[in-house]
Amino acid sequence: MDSDANTSLDLDLAEQRFAQAIDHTVGLEEEFAILDGSTLDLVPRFEQLRSLAEERDPALREGITGELISSEIEIVSGRGEDLADAISKQRDRRRRLFSLVESEGLALGSTGTHPWADYREQSVIDTEHYHRVADGLRYVAARNNTFSLHVHVGVRDADRAMKVCDRLRPALPLLLALSANSPYVDGRDSGLHSARTQTFTRSFPRCGVPDAFGSWSAYRRYIDLLVKTRSIVEFTQVWWSVRPHFAFGTVEVRICDAQTSGSESEALASLIVACVAQAARDVDEGVPFVDPPQRLVEENMWRAIRFGLDGRMVDFELGEEYPAAAIADRLAAWTAPVRSELGIDVCFPERNGAQRQRAQIEAGASREEVYAAAVRETSETFAQEVTVCEGA
Repeated sequence: MDSDANTSLDLDLAEQRFAQAIDHTVGLEEEFAILDGSTLDLVPRFEQLRSLAEERDPALREGITGELISSEIEIVSGRGEDLADAISKQRDRRRRLFSLVESEGLALGSTGTHPWADYREQSVIDTEHYHRVADGLRYVAARNNTFSLHVHVGVRDADRAMKVCDRLRPALPLLLALSANSPYVDGRDSGLHSARTQTFTRSFPRCGVPDAFGSWSAYRRYIDLLVKTRSIVEFTQVWWSVRPHFAFGTVEVRICDAQTSGSESEALASLIVACVAQAARDVDEGVPFVDPPQRLVEENMWRAIRFGLDGRMVDFELGEEYPAAAIADRLAAWTAPVRSELGIDVCFPERNGAQRQRAQIEAGASREEVYAAAVRETSETFAQEVTVCEGA
């Protein structure tokens, strides 16, 4: 998303796009590490893969983009008219990309971090946007060798979209715990379930859980202030974990680690779509909602980062803890009305990516063995058609 059209700070135009947006359109963005097929080291091959796609598969070229470092590649579905359409487009682009990658002796990794890569050795891709990010943030940008899943959901009306973002704030730590998939960073077991969140979300400016803005006008005043004070020159320099996307008229959820398997990625995306749609329904129906204080949401954010689904979250309305393993059921119960209407079924494995990696670590596997197993699973599931199991 590097073009001027996609990063414009024209707030009147952004408001028009939200006015024209269609509820429940979906866009998926999955980030992958580009790896040497033998050593599984990060390798800077994005530009080469992009050129090969232009020569051999123009349809694939439309579906891939860069993400800061040249050892990372992102598959984007483009706009899907609904969730099923977006998943269908994403599956096609995955198959094309994995075929191209394998023909070049490369592999793709899909965990939130690379276990042993040295961030000091990674190069930034040659675009104006990412050079601006790297120059502006220096160490903070260089340190961000992370991989994530982003989901866009169409929400009509900018004011309504902001209210949806507000209602999603307490759900962000829950989605993070479900997606946690990055225990390793800098060559060591971090002791965390989502080291990606600690190195990216906790480090970048204007990132993580946003304040509750309450309205489009309040958010617009915030963006105006950032522009006036020369804090940003593109709206994408506001890296909140949930944000209104000015170019697409969507609510974009950006909290999740990349998922090791295709089925998990699709299940997580499906649940996120359901959460956005349910939040919009609740706004429309005037369901009571009190924005929780930032300090409370941040408490659950830390628990998600540290313990993932192995820990306990806090129900702040009841003032008590509950097992993080119950998160999927809780979100499924909240979103049941719109999931029934939209035909969205979600089902997650018994253990998420971080839990599976931790089980291998505890059994004595080396970091190389743990990552190799994850890369094999990624190749076997993303390169083929996968089905989100029925349930919840």
